[in-house]
Amino acid sequence: MEVTREQVLGFRIRAQQLDRAAGTGSVEDTALLDYGAQDTGPDGALWALQTRGVDTASVPDDALSMLWTLRGGPHLYRRADLAQVAAAVAPFDDDDAGKRIYDASKPLRQAGIGNLEALDQVAAQMRKIVSKPTVKGDVSGRLAAVLDPPHLRFCKPCGVTHAWEMPFRLAAIRAGLELEPGTSPPVLRRIPGFRVSRTVPPRFDVIRTYLRLLGPATPKQVAAFLDAPVKAVTARWPADVTEVVVAAQKRSILTADLDALTAGPAADVTRLLGPYDLFVQAKDRELLVDDPARAKAIWPVLGRPGVVLVDGDLLGTWRPRKQGKKFRLDVDLWAPVPPGRRKAVEEQAERLAAFRDIPLTELTFRT
Repeated sequence: MEVTREQVLGFRIRAQQLDRAAGTGSVEDTALLDYGAQDTGPDGALWALQTRGVDTASVPDDALSMLWTLRGGPHLYRRADLAQVAAAVAPFDDDDAGKRIYDASKPLRQAGIGNLEALDQVAAQMRKIVSKPTVKGDVSGRLAAVLDPPHLRFCKPCGVTHAWEMPFRLAAIRAGLELEPGTSPPVLRRIPGFRVSRTVPPRFDVIRTYLRLLGPATPKQVAAFLDAPVKAVTARWPADVTEVVVAAQKRSILTADLDALTAGPAADVTRLLGPYDLFVQAKDRELLVDDPARAKAIWPVLGRPGVVLVDGDLLGTWRPRKQGKKFRLDVDLWAPVPPGRRKAVEEQAERLAAFRDIPLTELTFRT
């Protein structure tokens, strides 16, 4: 079966609930939190929830938890799900762990230490160190004093020896540690009553969830998203999938989602997506944007902008400019949009300013 780009994007918009009106969603029924909302930059996890209809101002402080998980990034989850999340985001096997910790794997291998064993060793020491909320730099410094040399590296920018970054981040959840909200540099603290589930429910399975929220996809695309080996993902590929063709490429969709995929394009939706919103994290960038110049604008090496979603398609970028009590938003559209759609973008800009709790003093459009 062949499906169109418009059907794929429409499916993702509906699956990720970007079509929900403001105030109609809750923490409990927001699918994004099954995967974790990446919290990179001021318009990160909470803004991602806002764009999916959640009134984040009304969410209780203890309902959510911030963890370092996928790709070592900070992600927001429901606190009630942490046991299952911890099991779901763990490396599949030792080879997978080695890929996820990058260069840190080489000295461990040379010392005869397994990658999973190394993560557990780091986690055990982190657990001892973080008996009370502790700033990341202090944890790192104290780790360097107790870890064996294969776990350490000399950092030229810092001029000191400390633990490798990715094992440090990926070991934190194994140690039962979360990030204290709103702290920079980050403060780590123990998760009350933490335990790891023995099983991973399908709802939190990281491969199935990619297909559910970003499908249809190939094992290579899912592996790239997870920083996992393709063979590890392929070995765990769900059996209940249906093969479809997207842009002449064979991909898989969960069979239960086939009707939703073929339902058609998305409803009229205008959103200002954050730079690391899940919608633009999909590993088929050429499907999202087929123009190299536009792709470069969305995914530069440094300093990603937000992305403008209009009527089921990506139509431009946006950047916030904050100086004191002044908040300006610069919107670059790739083509003129009808007045009604421009008005919708203006409404979303006001919504972003309200989220940031600062008046919008200027909104500029460029095409």
